[in-house]
Amino acid sequence: MSALSPAPASSRAGGPDRRVRLPLQHRLLPGAAQALALFALIRVTGIAAIAVMNHRAGHPLFKGLAHSWDSRWYLHIAEYGYGTRAHVLASGAVQRDWAFFPLYPGLIRALSTVLPITPGAAALLIAWTAAAVAAYGIYAIGYRLYGRAVATALVAVWAALPHSVVLDIAYTEPLLTALAVWSLYALMRGRWLWAGALAALAGLARPTGFAVAVAIGAVAVHQIIRCRGRVPLGLWIGTAIAPLGWIGFMLWVGEHTGDLLGGYFTVQRAWDSRFDFGAGSLHFLKNLLLHGGRVVYPLSLVIVTAAVLLFCLLCMERAPLALIVYAGVLLLITVGGSGPYASKPRFLLPAFPLLIPLARAFVRSWRVRPKHAFLLGVALAALSIVYGTYLMTASRTPL
Repeated sequence: MSALSPAPASSRAGGPDRRVRLPLQHRLLPGAAQALALFALIRVTGIAAIAVMNHRAGHPLFKGLAHSWDSRWYLHIAEYGYGTRAHVLASGAVQRDWAFFPLYPGLIRALSTVLPITPGAAALLIAWTAAAVAAYGIYAIGYRLYGRAVATALVAVWAALPHSVVLDIAYTEPLLTALAVWSLYALMRGRWLWAGALAALAGLARPTGFAVAVAIGAVAVHQIIRCRGRVPLGLWIGTAIAPLGWIGFMLWVGEHTGDLLGGYFTVQRAWDSRFDFGAGSLHFLKNLLLHGGRVVYPLSLVIVTAAVLLFCLLCMERAPLALIVYAGVLLLITVGGSGPYASKPRFLLPAFPLLIPLARAFVRSWRVRPKHAFLLGVALAALSIVYGTYLMTASRTPL
């Protein structure tokens, strides 16, 4: 296992690779346009399917995309600020808006102020743009590690996950993934300052954004040990600033609640969001086996179980340390954390490195039986669109 990624195949074969630059390039990587077009095709088809079902039900075509579940909290924060909304549960627990991280509502407010659009439209524009930026970043990492074919498959699989409908709505997963993937790409290129800055922003996007900072810290420790402390100044600075976004917001919430170090965790516990070492997951599994449940629950269990197996395969393939640590932290939080089990597949959506074994297997299948691989890909995309449409138009289970 290497801390940083190996050079791309083109670099190993013919000298230094001068096409891969950071953070963006004047032109797309070879094959990226096709991969992004495939990504857009899958996700636009998903949005169209939701619009059709809403039309048949007599609802507005894009009902729910900008105002579903957590989206309402983000829009409220964007319009009125923090400390202006709370929900009292029957148990007496008070759910406050301080549980939601500030980057997304801040961007919504900024964009809706600059452009003549509603906050809901701004939220969707940000989410869709972030999803496209994330898809390109996933392609860039896949291309650097395994080449064009695997990179394309990696983007396609990410677009066709069962819960990829989250990329179509006003949620924070696209923003976190975009920041995380480009931070990890910068880390793999040895650009520590870029990696740290983007990781700090990721820490302001979602609670799980600190997984990026953990990955940077792990690679930094590996580099320090390997180089016996003789590392560039940028490593120290990038590693130091990486967790500042998450820590800063945690302390800000603590200050406003009157408990500097514990206030943030108190707020999260009111939302049943805490790390309980898997006790909540085991309780859910017991109830599911005894009483059953709607389709979203057993499928969520299958997805989480598959994620654990994919993580094992990722480790066996000796992927770069940064990707293993990042995916591992997200998986650990998902499996070991409490909260609604139906939301766990959504929490895993930013864990794109878990899909690397699937993408490589798909490419191997394509080379042997392209027709079968094509039909399988179409089937998976279709199932993703159907299930995503069900979640947004028929299921009453919050994402």
